[in-house]
Amino acid sequence: MSDHKFVYDFAEGDASMKNLLGGKGANVAEMTKLGMPVPQGFTITTEACTQYYKDDEAISDAIRAEIMEHVAALEAQQGKKFGDAENPLLVSVRSGARASMPGMMDTILNLGINETVVATLIEKSGNPRWAWDSYRRFIQMYSDVVMEVGKAYFEKLIDEMKEARGVTQDVDLTADDLHELAEQFKAEYKAKLGEEFPTDPIEQLFGAIKAVFRSWNNDRAIFYRRMNDIPGDWGTAVNVQSMVFGNLGDTSGTGVAFSRNPATGEKGLFGEFLMNAQGEDVVAGVRTPMPISQLQEQNPAVYNQFVDIVNKLEAHYKDMQDMEFTIEDGKLYMLQTRNGKRTAAAAFKIASDLVDEGMIDPKAAVLSIDPKQIDALLHPQFDAAELKAAEVIGKGLPASPGAACGRIVFTAEDATAWTRDKGEDVVLVRLETSPEDIEGMHYAKGILTARGGMTSHAAVVARGMGTCCVSGLGEIRFGEDGKSFTLGGKTLTEGDWLSLDGSTGNVYGQAIKTVPAEIGGDFGRIMGWADEFRTMKVRTNADTPTDAQQAREFGAEGIGLTRTEHMFFEPDRIAAIREMIISDTVEQREAALAKLLPMQRGDFEGIYEAMEGFPVTVRLLDPPLHEFLPTAEEDIEALAADMGVKLEDLKAKIASLHEFNPMMGHRGCRLDVTYPEIGAMQTRAIIEAAIAVQGRHPEWKIVPEIMVPLVGEVKELAYVKGIITSTADAIIKAAGVALDYKVGTMIEIPRAALTADAIATEAEFFSFGTNDLTQMTFGFSRDDAGNFLDAYYEKKIYENDPFAKLDQVGVGKLVEMAAKLGKQTRPDIHLGICGEHGGDPSSVEFCYRVGLDYVSCSPFRVPVARLAAAQAALR
Repeated sequence: MSDHKFVYDFAEGDASMKNLLGGKGANVAEMTKLGMPVPQGFTITTEACTQYYKDDEAISDAIRAEIMEHVAALEAQQGKKFGDAENPLLVSVRSGARASMPGMMDTILNLGINETVVATLIEKSGNPRWAWDSYRRFIQMYSDVVMEVGKAYFEKLIDEMKEARGVTQDVDLTADDLHELAEQFKAEYKAKLGEEFPTDPIEQLFGAIKAVFRSWNNDRAIFYRRMNDIPGDWGTAVNVQSMVFGNLGDTSGTGVAFSRNPATGEKGLFGEFLMNAQGEDVVAGVRTPMPISQLQEQNPAVYNQFVDIVNKLEAHYKDMQDMEFTIEDGKLYMLQTRNGKRTAAAAFKIASDLVDEGMIDPKAAVLSIDPKQIDALLHPQFDAAELKAAEVIGKGLPASPGAACGRIVFTAEDATAWTRDKGEDVVLVRLETSPEDIEGMHYAKGILTARGGMTSHAAVVARGMGTCCVSGLGEIRFGEDGKSFTLGGKTLTEGDWLSLDGSTGNVYGQAIKTVPAEIGGDFGRIMGWADEFRTMKVRTNADTPTDAQQAREFGAEGIGLTRTEHMFFEPDRIAAIREMIISDTVEQREAALAKLLPMQRGDFEGIYEAMEGFPVTVRLLDPPLHEFLPTAEEDIEALAADMGVKLEDLKAKIASLHEFNPMMGHRGCRLDVTYPEIGAMQTRAIIEAAIAVQGRHPEWKIVPEIMVPLVGEVKELAYVKGIITSTADAIIKAAGVALDYKVGTMIEIPRAALTADAIATEAEFFSFGTNDLTQMTFGFSRDDAGNFLDAYYEKKIYENDPFAKLDQVGVGKLVEMAAKLGKQTRPDIHLGICGEHGGDPSSVEFCYRVGLDYVSCSPFRVPVARLAAAQAALR
């Protein structure tokens, strides 16, 4: 341990050491190396944070000693000492992980200050207001950040003081006022914690360092990591930097600037500053800052020096920079720089412009964009000004992106009726959704559910439709009338306005204006480059011609999954499928299926037309049959009357179909084994549709891919394949045409992955159904897992929802094994993935690594997958 280095001076590091020094530390070191005016200091590494947790949340003696050596070196370099009555050293303490993480620990400024130091500062500067302002700020920050007393009470004391003095701005409080505030703050600290406020700078320093390490595991940080695929074992670094003061008077100030506009991407300096202020004032909105252009009038020399540094930094990092600076008594200091966060539209514009400016090449442009950001470009967003003023009443899971605003309805039928008949925009609020809600979900602008995770029925269907959805908001309490709910202390009833943000999970109990998505030319240009670089194909999951058409517009190169069951919930079809289910004989079933045949054929023709000769994979019927039957008493009575059967007979039939665990019950290929006529009818519809469309478009080559779901045994697949081939071959022969078709299977049962070499003797392609494969490998239901997964995140057993991000360790091992075994048996086997993971960037990269030919995802995620596949190939 002793020879391992845990602390680096700024002058010892550089930008390449980001994993060790964190983003902030590495960039401050790089600016030091470039000779820029950076207040000096040192960085305690991310490894020290990891060690802190290994040592039961304690800083080891060795690391403590190393920090003290660097404190001594900084004191010598600055000619100042911690707590010294002659020349006191003050520092700032900031966190800095290797990935930028908003919501991590707030900065602490002016550390090292106490009453003795205040007296020295007053004597040396002749500026008592500045000295007391620095002290009261430090007490406030240290109490909030290190001791977690909370900001609110301190803010209240400041407001009361301003009211008593008849002033509106903090800057109008006098030195005496600030002195009094400092005393009040210390009294509050003692009242809350039962101990005096620390005056020893070294005690303050180690308190702050521990607070940074602790903040790595606060709830905000854990949630942010989960949403952004950041591993929990990375840890955060701590930056200790000598203070420069923006609050010395009117020749001092502080600001934040971007080298380009982070909202639009326009080239040119964009930012704000405040004179006589410290860092957090600009961001916290305590006073209204001035645009950076005004600095040119106030201090042209500093402004010109700053512009010069900004240009150097952007050219050096070859990306838009976000910088913090302080002016101390007319002298400029750079506190930090980083690649700036930006909107999706700005990301595409900046990348495109940087190529035109010769700063980067198209490969770097493609790599510079976060694929997840694309979602925001394709969906409506809230009006920024209205959103700022809106109040969040609850936060669920951001299940499907976009912004939605509408009147509340509680049933799918009402969603359809209000939209179709009244012309109202609606938001559908449900405990959870099920397949029969599909029509209402189609009409709703947004969907909010109390139950279900990121891959619940509501989430999957909403993403497929491009509809905004927030799921798993467990705090919702539904009223007994079924027409109201309470959330965040607010009761909302049917017809009230509700707004949902599917990108953040925020819910607002009011109407907020939405603005339509805009896709500019930069998007098309960069996606064109992405398509040149990627080797893996991107298909879509689409069940209707409309979805297929939408996906083609987004660049899909085929359909990887058409779920035939979604077609059966249409009102004109449900009767025929129900008739088939309650039939007692093969003949009755065939008669009912004959009614469905032309409808299914029409569906497939529409999808083949929309895909213009690109491959289409159709999955045979998958869900358990009871899903198609009614559950409400009046619906059962109506069905009995329609079918001309006795009510008690129908009830007995429904009861006989009940299963204790339907997800692992009579579904998928098991239906075709029991009722071969279902598979025969679906094959007929698929093949006849292909022949008809091929006849109309001889220039297309249509090769239907028929996919058998839920196979776990090769003989099972062989039996169902026999039904498919005998039916298809007879139809093709009778039509006198030449038509190729393929039969393959979904790999979604672990046993299928383990015996993939045998299954490949029958299957011409594998498509990994990672939703079910995850469910069966982990042994938990994706619809119920949301109820307990939070406890697993909290206790650090899991870092991610395995339904949202593919578990590469367990499920991934099965995928990799099945791909290898399949290729051993059949070298030309076609491999793809059609679970929701197909649109998750890190999962796409995994699919590329294990040699899959394509990924398939919902239409609105196709551009995300295209960009992720290009980045996988480039990396």
